Amino acid sequence: MSRISMFNSPLLLGFDQIERVLDQVSKTKAEGYPPYNIEQIGENHLRISVAVAGFSDDDLSVTTEDNQLIIRGKHQEDESNRIYIHRGIASRQFQRSFVLAEGIEVIGAHLDNGLLHIDLNRPVPEPVVREIAINSGKKKAVPSRTIDMRVEDTDDKDNA
Repeated sequence: MSRISMFNSPLLLGFDQIERVLDQVSKTKAEGYPPYNIEQIGENHLRISVAVAGFSDDDLSVTTEDNQLIIRGKHQEDESNRIYIHRGIASRQFQRSFVLAEGIEVIGAHLDNGLLHIDLNRPVPEPVVREIAINSGKKKAVPSRTIDMRVEDTDDKDNA
């Protein structure tokens, strides 16, 4: 079965990476756990805050793989012999991933009051203007040279 591409215009060159990212985003499952916020904290700075109540910094990992930010949480094994009458606090593991645009940098992460904050920097690229030389493909004309040749008439010498 053929796939319809949003970037199949001949005017859009080199956008195959964006198409792969969109495919990647569409395949991620839309699970609501753990909840998160994304906020702009500066002109070029973003912060992702993930609610991770009950997780310690040893239970969490933040990694980047290719163009994805991946946050994983897994509780350490509870070795105490607790007897729960009601267990309403989730202790399940999770994985939440975010697709990062090209150039986004992860500055750092910190845990504060049950929220994992991950700070990102989105640098503004400087516009690059470059002039391209135009090569016509034609060979440059070689300047012509004139050679003066004097032809002496041998008949005139013999008659003299």
